[in-house]
Amino acid sequence: MTGGRDVHTVHFPTTTPPDRVQVLVVGAGPVGLAAALELSGRGVDVAVVDRATSATLVRAGAMGHTPRVVEHFRRWGVLQSVRDEWTFPPEWNQGIRLVTSLVGHELVPNRRPEFTGAARHSTEEALRRPQSALQQVFLRHLAHRGVPVTGGWPLAELRQDTDGIDAVSEDGQVIRAQYVIGADGGSSTVRALAGITREGEHAQEKRLRLIVRTGDISATVGPAPSGTNIVFNQHADGFLAAVSARDWRVYAGPFPLEHEPTEAELLATARAAFGFDLDLELVSATTFYHATRIATTFRSGRVLLAGDAAHVRTPGGNLGEGFGDVVNLGWKLAAVLAGHAAADLLDSYDQERRKHNWRVADHALERSRRSQVTLAAIRQIGVPADDDLSAEAQARRAAIGARIAEGRTGADGVTFDERYDESTAIWYEDGQLDAEWPWQADVYTDDPRPGHRAPNGLVDPYGGTLYDRVGADLALLVLTEDRDVEHAFVAEATARALPLTVIHLTDPAARELYGTGTVLVRPDQHIAWRGTELPLGGAGAVLDRTLGVPRRALVGAR
Repeated sequence: MTGGRDVHTVHFPTTTPPDRVQVLVVGAGPVGLAAALELSGRGVDVAVVDRATSATLVRAGAMGHTPRVVEHFRRWGVLQSVRDEWTFPPEWNQGIRLVTSLVGHELVPNRRPEFTGAARHSTEEALRRPQSALQQVFLRHLAHRGVPVTGGWPLAELRQDTDGIDAVSEDGQVIRAQYVIGADGGSSTVRALAGITREGEHAQEKRLRLIVRTGDISATVGPAPSGTNIVFNQHADGFLAAVSARDWRVYAGPFPLEHEPTEAELLATARAAFGFDLDLELVSATTFYHATRIATTFRSGRVLLAGDAAHVRTPGGNLGEGFGDVVNLGWKLAAVLAGHAAADLLDSYDQERRKHNWRVADHALERSRRSQVTLAAIRQIGVPADDDLSAEAQARRAAIGARIAEGRTGADGVTFDERYDESTAIWYEDGQLDAEWPWQADVYTDDPRPGHRAPNGLVDPYGGTLYDRVGADLALLVLTEDRDVEHAFVAEATARALPLTVIHLTDPAARELYGTGTVLVRPDQHIAWRGTELPLGGAGAVLDRTLGVPRRALVGAR
């Protein structure tokens, strides 16, 4: 009666892929399909292939999508479709509750999303959708654009030459492409065929992500239970999150690497997370690890890696990092294929995204280790049974809540601080890199300097955002009455037939934030250059740097 879609299977088309394409994406997961959305939206001829013929919703991993990811959904034109693809009632999203069980006690006060709430640092709010729901949306939009997606196409060989790359299937089919994007997961065939190794710590133990199916439990939990919870009790810990109105994701473990838990053992953990006796069906159990494995390079000639093929780390926002990869890579590939940029620009993809991924991965692993210490301390205190309402039990719950609160930090830095501070494609300000404050996972301040995400905001009273105006091309923000720099960029872009959007910002708040000069913003919403006057070499030098065009060393360039 409350709505929501049943858990279902996403089927990939099984048509024959084209023989030739500009970019071949291997992997029809959310990241691979997002890469096709990004590229097709820029006019690139792209196709997607996948070894599998389907993806099952109940095996969904990532559920939560940050405001930064939602910004990407908005630009791809799929945001409303993603919002509509809910599998449990959205009113179940009540923030992340820290509880002893689904029907137990709240250990730390939860800041529930408010009916009249407003976002920070972004015009968008976070949302929760299973990743297979994203696949459904992406597949529909790609079909509308005429982008071929082919399941049941196992890659067996890659052959690069000076003019392109051949992808060969196990049955000998050949697809000729200019570039191949490997978005085929942590055990990537593309990565292996390209000879790219990985580095980082191996896990010492394993965990399982369970999907369990319930009957109608509304008589116990109510018609709108909390859809996202982190459980702390003596028998279960970690997320208990709704995937659909009848399916929930639960974590089990850690276990020794060689241990294979029984179904009864896993279901006992799940029941402990719910906090009451109920019939449960174990739908799936997938193994994951708290570890870091990042490719030694994200580019090898005409092969580029994205998502889990490039980086696997401790869970928590991994899918968003994959979307960040394709947003960074997409405009660069499109510019190279259109003849606006040199192929060397693709090296900046590795420079920018790999360092960023290491920052987030190191934070995620350290956070996991701190969480295990906190859990051990909680269990040493002893989590009382939910039906124990004694004064002593209430005191212990309060002590546990205080211990949890001690270690809680925000994630604004993880969400928004995608700073690129070692890139050959960005014109940094004099002394900027020496003055950068250290990256912090829980701290973010809007920063309009080169290499940082351009601060977003409304540019008209009817809801249009700065990112809406930036669109899919390079953009020039003009925050000054002096238009000489603007005219120089327009002339240079016109001479190159390079699309450039000019945006005049007269809002005093925008000028206070960005400064009263001119700012060049890349299509991925990162700042390439900022200044009140042009450097030696003029607008042409700035565009050459941004587009990876080799030039002689310039005085004052960094």
